Amino acid sequence: MTVSAEAVAAATPATRDRYIDLLRVASLGTVVCGHWLMAAVSADGIGNLLALVPGLQVLTWGLQIMPVFFFVGGFSHALSHRSLARRADRPVYADFLRARLQRLLRPTLVFVLVWSAAALALQLAGAGGGRLTGAALRLVTQPLWFIGIYLAMVAFTPPLLRLHERFGWGAFAGLAGAAALVDVLRFALGVPYAEFLNFALVWLAVHQLGFLRADGRLSGLRRPGALAAAGLTGAVLLVAFGPYPLSMVGMPGEKVSNMAPPTLALLCHGLWLVGAVQLLAGPATAWLRRPRVWRGVVAANGVAMTAFLWHLTAMLGVYAAQLALGLALPAPAGAAWWAQVPVRLALAALVTALLVALFRRFEAPARPGPAVAPGGTPAGGGPSAALGITLCLLGVLGLSMTGLGGLLEGHSATLIAVPVTAPVAIGMALGGWLLVERSAPARRVRLGG
Repeated sequence: MTVSAEAVAAATPATRDRYIDLLRVASLGTVVCGHWLMAAVSADGIGNLLALVPGLQVLTWGLQIMPVFFFVGGFSHALSHRSLARRADRPVYADFLRARLQRLLRPTLVFVLVWSAAALALQLAGAGGGRLTGAALRLVTQPLWFIGIYLAMVAFTPPLLRLHERFGWGAFAGLAGAAALVDVLRFALGVPYAEFLNFALVWLAVHQLGFLRADGRLSGLRRPGALAAAGLTGAVLLVAFGPYPLSMVGMPGEKVSNMAPPTLALLCHGLWLVGAVQLLAGPATAWLRRPRVWRGVVAANGVAMTAFLWHLTAMLGVYAAQLALGLALPAPAGAAWWAQVPVRLALAALVTALLVALFRRFEAPARPGPAVAPGGTPAGGGPSAALGITLCLLGVLGLSMTGLGGLLEGHSATLIAVPVTAPVAIGMALGGWLLVERSAPARRVRLGG
């Protein structure tokens, strides 16, 4: 039975941190709108508005909001793991993974399977090699990198939470210092492949700030203000005097990207964003006490991941409809293009809402696993869960790199020095999910009176 947003909102305990829920929705919503605006689609393919109008790149200092989502993830993961550990009489690693990943991986794998079938049908029909179609099949899976990084954060939560409980701010400082060292190895010493370590170090450092918030170490005004000031100052200095570009998102053809792999400049950007949103926590929390506002946040949280997965599909659908109707695509960044922006965004939002209505059922929490009597043997365990999440992580990251073009030709991309094709990536993701599902111990129930 599906529980309505109104019922969930009405049952919200007074102790719940509603601001975290707002930040989760707002960060994903900002990413969605940014993607819709940045995609510069023309008859020649799909470009990036920020590359066409470089002066707009400064906007990424406010709109590159992914660090806030990972910060929110750290907060939620700390509370979830601690809650499971208090209530369990066994290691909770597998339970924690399954609990955190159900609402993430199920809608993701449905998205992957639907788009894989569509891409295969297009290529079998000989329609997958067109310039626009090929670009669309590459573009549609790119946001999956975020899912892959998030999976790594879930997997590393238990050991990093133990480090946090022992060292507090020292654990964050260790990750941040290691990220800075990686950039020294990369830019000053030219050590090959060192930069890829920052895919973990930078995002895990931001994630660690969520642990600090969960313990109340980011409350008040002094610490968030200092964090924001230090982060903004560091980012400005690094961009002004270092090898770092202005844009906090990747630009086509650039030698250095702040995003892929992440840099120390992006970490400083994350610090200033986290500090800034913390400064707004007080007034925002008061605003969220309004029943109508809170109901809206609850409803949006229930479909946020589904909307994120399908928003590029919606945008591509709007452009496809424009072409099908015989309407010319204006040159990106021109006057006619800008005039169409409000209409395109409204239509993309409408199509996304339709896709959410179709696929939202896969984001709903799954029913608990089957119960076993005391002494029963649960399937799997920690090692299976660890292997499963590793396969999911590699599969999702691999698919974000390969795209869905060239399924029949065996097109590959390099993932951690190993070539991977889209079919292999899909197989890894599906196999990993099955391992995670099997690894969680079944619920034990009491038999008899």
